[in-house]
Amino acid sequence: MPDAVRICEDHGFFEGEACPACASGGRPVLSGDRRRRLSKFVSGALRHFPADAGIRLDDAGWTPFDSLVAAVERKYGWADRESLAAVVATDPKGRFERTGGDGDADRVRAAYGHSVDVTLDAGDDPVPGTLYHGTAPRNVDAILTEGLKPMGRQQVHLSGDVETAREVGARHASDPVVLVVDAAAMEADAHDVTRRGRATFTTDFVPPRYLSRLDGA
Repeated sequence: MPDAVRICEDHGFFEGEACPACASGGRPVLSGDRRRRLSKFVSGALRHFPADAGIRLDDAGWTPFDSLVAAVERKYGWADRESLAAVVATDPKGRFERTGGDGDADRVRAAYGHSVDVTLDAGDDPVPGTLYHGTAPRNVDAILTEGLKPMGRQQVHLSGDVETAREVGARHASDPVVLVVDAAAMEADAHDVTRRGRATFTTDFVPPRYLSRLDGA
C-alpha cells in the first residue's frame, strides 16, 4: 500500500508523517488507499484510455491539467485538484510530468508507458551503461532468441537497477528472471535509449545480441 500524502505549507507535498525539510506534520491530503486508486486511474487515462476518461491528448501526450481534474472529479466524489496534484508530484517512479503555469499552459502527461499513439521527445538525460529487464521464466528463451519487443506498449521498458527490474518481473511471475541489457553497446550502435521518469528507460527494441541473463536470476 502506498504511503499517505500530506502537505507542508512551506515545502509542498510529502509522504509519511513529517515533512523531510522541516519535520512539520503538515495537513493530510490523501490516504494510502485513495492515493493508489487515483494514481491507477490517472495512469490509465494518460496512457491507455483518454477518451473513456473524457480527456484529449495532444501529439506529445499532454492534456490540460484542468481537464484531468474534471475527469478525476467525475470518477471519484472525494477527488479534487489538490489530490490530483499530490499524486502527480509524489509519484515514486516519476510516472507523470507537469508543466505548471496558468490556464491551458498548465499541462500534464504520462512520462512513459503509452499504448495510445503519442510521440515523446527523446530527452538528453544520461543513460547508464547497463540496464535490466524483469520477466517471467516462460518468456526468457523467446526474448534471448528474438529480442525484447514492446508488445502492447509503444516501447520496451527497462530498469536502472536489478531490484526494480525484479519488482517489475514479479508482476508476471512469482519467480521472475532478470535480464541484463548492454545499453552502452546499444547506444554505440545508434539505438536510442531514453530516460523516462526517475527509474525507467525506454527504447524501440532490444536485439538479442545486447541481452544476457543475470547470474543467479
